[in-house]
Amino acid sequence: MVADVSTTYVGSALTEAQARYAELNSRSREANEAARQSLPGGNTRTPLYATPFPLTFKSGAGATLTSLDGDTYLDFLGDYSAGIFGHRDDRLVKAITDALQNGWNLGGHNMYEKELAAKVTSRFGPSGLELVRFTNSGTEANTLNCATALTFTGRKKILTFSAAFHGSTFMFPIDLMRKTTEIPTNLPHEFVIAPFNNIPATKAILDDLPKDSLAAIIVEPIQGSGGCRPASVEFLHFLRNIADQQRALLIVDEVMASRLSPNGYCASIGLRADLLSLGKYVGGGMTFGAFGGRREIMELYDPSKSRLQHGGTFNNNVVTMAAGIEGLKIYNASKVDRLNASGVGLKKTLQQILIDEGVYRHHPDGASRNLIEVDFMTGPSKVLPDDTSLPPSENLPRMFVSGLGSMLNVRFSGSQALLWQALFYHHMVQRHIYLAQRGYLPLNLELKDADLARFVECFKEFVLKHKQELLSSGS
Repeated sequence: MVADVSTTYVGSALTEAQARYAELNSRSREANEAARQSLPGGNTRTPLYATPFPLTFKSGAGATLTSLDGDTYLDFLGDYSAGIFGHRDDRLVKAITDALQNGWNLGGHNMYEKELAAKVTSRFGPSGLELVRFTNSGTEANTLNCATALTFTGRKKILTFSAAFHGSTFMFPIDLMRKTTEIPTNLPHEFVIAPFNNIPATKAILDDLPKDSLAAIIVEPIQGSGGCRPASVEFLHFLRNIADQQRALLIVDEVMASRLSPNGYCASIGLRADLLSLGKYVGGGMTFGAFGGRREIMELYDPSKSRLQHGGTFNNNVVTMAAGIEGLKIYNASKVDRLNASGVGLKKTLQQILIDEGVYRHHPDGASRNLIEVDFMTGPSKVLPDDTSLPPSENLPRMFVSGLGSMLNVRFSGSQALLWQALFYHHMVQRHIYLAQRGYLPLNLELKDADLARFVECFKEFVLKHKQELLSSGS
């Protein structure tokens, strides 16, 4: 990830931080070296890798993780939203243990899947989920939703957006839209990539498509891997209208964003998807994905009619089904509201620090501002102006916090953004706060006020230490 940039301020600071990290985590280094004998790079999940090597954990409890080196970390990653319940919740442990008492590889329907399906469709029905099928990951859910749309419409093209991530075979970095890179692991569908949050550019791209060729539009209401970048409400409703006009299907990927509202993010803004993708916490922290939507579409999978087939040995595994039932009881509407309030408060506090130190420019909304980014076919992303009739012209701040509710991301901009991102990661990890290398920090239910205060303290320390360089034009 990091080239030899030791001659720059941030490069030199990062080299020093990585050396200190290696010194403090010798057992994790040894574990990674041993894993390299049987795993490429010692890794089987790319986002977990960190330079010079990733931490290896031996246990988790509540909101903490313990590494092989015996250090305890506050967990601000929450396994990328799958770990929203924290670690070893007694209610989930009991639900899983009780299920296992009756056997697991049953090879047939079981007593749990119908109950979980009823809970999922009841909860996310207002977002468009009338019938549902279970999978083992969000990637599978999006794969099947796209295949469903192609079959239902009889068309081939799928509109997606810059910086979108819909799974390990659905990655669309901005450079892919600009045709300056390739992603050979992507599925070979006829994808059309438009700039995220850019209505005029998306209209122009759609106008160039052959008539009746668009099968589906797939969009994340908040781009998780893209940096917790919210879609504007106007943009999402624009996509709904376009799908209706072109008789295409709107697929909304809420694998992450569904956590932000009791009935799914779509419902919170008065939008209904034709097809909805779910995952992460909805399976109680176990391996899980789900796809579904309008009844007339999903009835293609009715096995008594045999139109479309969808197998999967572990689709209805008793561990996930039982955990999902209990997990949805735990993460109820009041918990959704509480966790969102914690995220809003944390974001406001962090942004106020950036404003006070001059790193983040003043705005009428102050530290409560929710920054919306607009992408372009060329050039850097810009901030969507409050008056959306005006063209975006404001550059992204050097350091800022993106996201909504309990989904947050500490971000950087500029030519050395990735180096700053890595430096921030090491700064926080060395203070025993664990988060994604890309700065992603989805809150979990076990985090306490004191934990949030500790994060703020370490964040402010980073800003004060590096403020002058962050403000300089060369940063």
